[in-house]
Amino acid sequence: MSMTTLGIDIAKNVFHVHGRDAAGRPVFQKRFSRVALIKFMANLSRCRVGMEVCGGANYWSRTLQALGHEVRLISPQFVKPYVKSNKNDFNDAEAICEAVLRPTMRFVTPKTVAQQDLQNMHRVRRRLIGARTALVNQIRGLLAEYGVVVPKQESPLRRALPRLIEDLTNDLTPLARTTFTALYEELRAVDARVTTIDRELKEYCAQDERCQRLTAIEGIGPLTATAMIAAVADPRVFKNGRHLAAWLGLVPRQCSSGGKSRLLGISKRGDRYVRTLLIHGARAVVVRAGAKPDARSRWIAEKRRQRGTNRACVAVANMNARIIWALLAHDTCYQKAA
Repeated sequence: MSMTTLGIDIAKNVFHVHGRDAAGRPVFQKRFSRVALIKFMANLSRCRVGMEVCGGANYWSRTLQALGHEVRLISPQFVKPYVKSNKNDFNDAEAICEAVLRPTMRFVTPKTVAQQDLQNMHRVRRRLIGARTALVNQIRGLLAEYGVVVPKQESPLRRALPRLIEDLTNDLTPLARTTFTALYEELRAVDARVTTIDRELKEYCAQDERCQRLTAIEGIGPLTATAMIAAVADPRVFKNGRHLAAWLGLVPRQCSSGGKSRLLGISKRGDRYVRTLLIHGARAVVVRAGAKPDARSRWIAEKRRQRGTNRACVAVANMNARIIWALLAHDTCYQKAA
C-alpha cells in the first residue's frame, strides 16, 4: 500500500484514519483503537500525518514523530471548509487529509512536554483566579442580604470578613457566621494555592535563560514571560514580529473592499490569556511613561495623548510582542532605550 498522506480524526479510544497516495487518490480508510493505531503506524513507512488541534493532539504528535512520521497539526477552523456532505468521523478524517495537502495551509507547531508542564500551571492559575473572583462575589452578595455592604475589591473583603464574623452587633446569625467562616477559609486556601503557583513560576523564570531575557522588556514580568514561552513553541514559524502580534490578536481587523482600506478594532484572535497579560503589563508602562525622558516613553506618552490610554496600552503590547519575537528568534538580549 503506497500511502503518503494520512488524516487522523483523534478521540479518546476510537480513531478514524483516511489515507491517500502520492497522486492524492483515496486508498485507505479504517477505524482503530488506541493500541491498534500505534501498531499500525509503527509498521507503516514514513508518511505525512495530519490531525486537528484538540485534546491529546500534542501527545499523538510526539508519539507519531518518534515513529518516524511527519506530523502536521491544523486548527479545526481550517479543516471545516473541506468537510463534504454530512459530518461524521470518516468525513472529518478525509477533510483533515485534504487540508494537509493544501500548499498554503497554516499549521500549528506541537508543544513539548516542558511547554505543556508550564502551560498546565498557567491554566490552573487562571481557573483559580476565576474561582476566587466568583467566591468573592458570592460572599459580597450573601453579606448584602444581612445588610452588610463590602467594597468590590478582594483586599477590603479579606480584611473586613474576619471582623464581621466576630462582630456580634451586626445582623449575622450564628448559622450565618459558621457559613461565612467556611467561605473565608476557602478563600484563604485559594489565595495560598495561587501564591504557591506564582512562586513556582518565578522560580522557573529565574532558571530559564529565555525568560530572563524577556523580563528585561518593560511591561514583561515572570508571569507573562513564562506564559509566552509556554504558548510559542518555535518563534521561527512566524515570519516576523508582526506575524506574532497578529497571531496574538493585537493587530486591527480589516474590512476592505473596492480598493478602500478600512481598519477596525483589534482582531482578538489567538491566545486570549497571553494577550491579556501583555496588555496588563503594557498598562503599567503607559501609566509611568509620562515621567520618563527616553524616546520610547515619549512615544508612549504621545500615543496616549492622541489615542487614549486603552489604545496606547494595546500599541505597547503590540510592540512588546514584536520585541519578544526578535529576542527569541534571533537569540539576542534586549537593549533598553537610552
